[in-house]
Amino acid sequence: MIIYGTALLALCHLLGIFLGDLLGQALGVKTNVGGVGIAMLLLITARIYMHRKGVLPKLTELGVEYWGAMYIPVVVAMAAQQDMVSALRGGPVALLSALAAVAVCAVVISLINRMEHPVASSQAEPVRNDNPLLNEAE
Repeated sequence: MIIYGTALLALCHLLGIFLGDLLGQALGVKTNVGGVGIAMLLLITARIYMHRKGVLPKLTELGVEYWGAMYIPVVVAMAAQQDMVSALRGGPVALLSALAAVAVCAVVISLINRMEHPVASSQAEPVRNDNPLLNEAE
């Protein structure tokens, strides 16, 4: 079931935070060092291991994939928020460099999109949905 994928994510997250705290203590800092990254690596490793052993049902795998995909943007947003607070406290140079980085990314994405050429496709059957669960049910 999909809920087992969520449980696996929660277990990996708790273990990653614990290991990040241990790593921080070992390095002599009083903070979590890489706990979220460790949790993501644990989730990827657990999914691959369970998939190879054949003990990962399709619905559970979909739950793991969903939360794995959601996990990275949430962590990036949290880190970006912390960086923004530091940038505002750091002065105008930090703020200008952040704005320049955003502008460069926008220009590069625009260039990549313009370089893409649409692929001419033959008359294929239209896709009614992109949900694998609904495709299996049909």
